[in-house]
Amino acid sequence: MCSDNEHFNSLIKLLLPPEIFEYFDIIQINIGEREVNIHLDEKEIKPDGYEIVKLISNGFHQAAIIQDFPMRDKAMFLHVRRRRWLSESTAKVVERDWDPVAKGTRLTKDFAVFLKGILG
Repeated sequence: MCSDNEHFNSLIKLLLPPEIFEYFDIIQINIGEREVNIHLDEKEIKPDGYEIVKLISNGFHQAAIIQDFPMRDKAMFLHVRRRRWLSESTAKVVERDWDPVAKGTRLTKDFAVFLKGILG
């Protein structure tokens, strides 16, 4: 028999873009009268290409707010905080190249494609 957490995890994985679970932790979910706000922090996984470089986790960038598919007549907003890394040898700021947003919008790519199909 599945626990309540397993049921919750199965359901939430159907609602959010699949990349979320590979790179982000859900920190908080706020459900309001007209919108759902999901707060995500990037996991402490080094960006591709920096596996052998000494990186120091250096906090987060300001949250980007991305609109996704509405849920039960409520707008859905993802508040994404990307991790900032500092290269110990060069003092250069490094971050993962992750682009879930459709170009020229603040919508997830899947949601933008859906709207384009409806609206043309």
